[in-house]
Amino acid sequence: MNSKIFAALFAGILIASCNPTKGASNDLATSLPIDVSINLSQIQDDKAPVTINPGRFTVSTVTYRLPRVVQGTYSVSNFGKYIDTFKAYDYKGNELTVNKIDTNTWEISNAKQLDKITYLVNDTFDIEVEGGIGKEEPFSPSGTNIEPNNFVLNLHGFVGYFDSLKNNQYKLDITGSTDLVRTSALQSIGDKTSEDGKNTTTTYLANRYFDITDNPMFYGDLDVEEFMVGNIKIVLSVYSPNKVHSAKSLKETVFKMMQAQKVFLGDINSTPRYDIYLYLSDGKEDSAKGFGALEHHTSTVVVFPEAMPAETLAESMIDVVSHEFFHIVTPLSVHSEDIHYFDYNTPTFSKHLWMYEGVTEYFATLFKVNQGLVEESGFYRDIMQKIQRSKQLNDAMSFTIMSENVLKAPYKDQYLNVYQKGALIGMCVDILMREESEGHRGILSLMKELSNKYGKNKPFEDDKLIDEITAMTYPSVGEFLNTHVVGDIPINYNEFFEKVGIEIGEGKVETNYILMDGAPIVSGDPQKGTIFFTDKVLDNSFWAEQGAQPNDVIKSIDGTALTMQNANQVLQGVFMWKPGNDIEVILDRAGEEVVIKTTTTKTYTTGKGLMQKVDATDAQKALRDAWLKG
Repeated sequence: MNSKIFAALFAGILIASCNPTKGASNDLATSLPIDVSINLSQIQDDKAPVTINPGRFTVSTVTYRLPRVVQGTYSVSNFGKYIDTFKAYDYKGNELTVNKIDTNTWEISNAKQLDKITYLVNDTFDIEVEGGIGKEEPFSPSGTNIEPNNFVLNLHGFVGYFDSLKNNQYKLDITGSTDLVRTSALQSIGDKTSEDGKNTTTTYLANRYFDITDNPMFYGDLDVEEFMVGNIKIVLSVYSPNKVHSAKSLKETVFKMMQAQKVFLGDINSTPRYDIYLYLSDGKEDSAKGFGALEHHTSTVVVFPEAMPAETLAESMIDVVSHEFFHIVTPLSVHSEDIHYFDYNTPTFSKHLWMYEGVTEYFATLFKVNQGLVEESGFYRDIMQKIQRSKQLNDAMSFTIMSENVLKAPYKDQYLNVYQKGALIGMCVDILMREESEGHRGILSLMKELSNKYGKNKPFEDDKLIDEITAMTYPSVGEFLNTHVVGDIPINYNEFFEKVGIEIGEGKVETNYILMDGAPIVSGDPQKGTIFFTDKVLDNSFWAEQGAQPNDVIKSIDGTALTMQNANQVLQGVFMWKPGNDIEVILDRAGEEVVIKTTTTKTYTTGKGLMQKVDATDAQKALRDAWLKG
């Protein structure tokens, strides 16, 4: 389960950039809800005050923690480092001795007298450099924001836990200005407005600490649209600081996307409500810089640049939010004990990222062609790009070993392959199952069967999953998984494409405006701090038609100066361009300014692409139809 790290593909220029404790006991404190108060109306030096009242303890020493790692991120976040002025008080108002054990852990002595804990929380958006990827900082969609007009309340950044009380209920009071729009899927039990009418306190209930971490909130100057997709209530909340985009403008895109997803999933159980929180970054120094999304059981937090054209934003929402919504299948319904009994401080990880992220990404790619949102050529292009990008990473590494050791070197540097090779693994299993069943079964039917067997409240045993899948499917599936997922043998994709009458061939293929064959067409000069086109720009039909040349320095894109410092953010925007965007790019060619002001068209290159075989047999065509349309 992980966030879809968006456009983390520009090697050398851009930085690569988705639970209770077993045997937890409640005998250390009363079983009353843990009272939490977050006061957004009393921000101090850009920090929010938090008060924790856990009830009465019966032991002399207790520990309180903020998460080091949160579910869905597969990286270290260390939310404890955003905590200031941590204090503990007894029932007479006297301070108790507190010993900070590590970045995320506080030990409180004389805990039998502990009445409450107080601290201030700084937000993460303020200090982001490049989205936090690889820097042991939160990825933006898992981060927090505190500003007058917007509060991104990923609650794991504000509320911690006592080791033995993760199963206790939480009562959460959030106080903020009465005029703030507030959205949350967490159960609300009432509002109370201050006597002067300026502030309102909303009270929420969470059954356990997992529900605190699993239910983000948005407060602020929001635009909100609610609508039904079948029997699912969709709540779309958008924060666009300069009102460039709105929930209303995105509503139709999200509706069509989720309607198609629901048809694709069929009778897989769905949530009655799904929240989408979209934060649009205005690109300022203290704004979010890590674009993408983080999934939860009934919601997703999405971060994109506000400067994106409407068409590009709509397309990106389809790509990214569809991925997060498909997580309701896995790992939210099908998951291992490592996820079910997640340890926020010292987590262990499942071997099956190929399924959690890979199959989810495959569904997000397949459903678009299955439901007629893209043509088959578009699907082939997406699959070919995944093959090319996977080859940029270590193609001869056991996926199960990488998954289990995802926080450690050298495996953590291969994590992005879950979205590339992981999806291709899902594709191969799908084709095998279609072949073995004469088109009647595929990987979606397998996930339905696993969902029926397990579900969100019953984890599977990590080491037994592949044997179970083999027993539920076919020996060929087990052989494939053991050879190419447990084992480290690279996949020969041609073997699978042959079954469905397609092939990798040379020719004119549609490509991207900044990335071709899995590699960027720009490079950087660290000494000069500039970004320039490489020789590959001549192979990109769009740029070639605009007269761009190798070694042209890119001075600005759509009014934003391009530097080594902001390259990650600006070039991600170029990566997301679609045909029909009005753009202005200013180049420096040996001291002469060159202005490219035009509307983007489809761009092509000469290279390898997936294409249908002219001599495909009827059997191959039938299997292809079952694969793409079944």
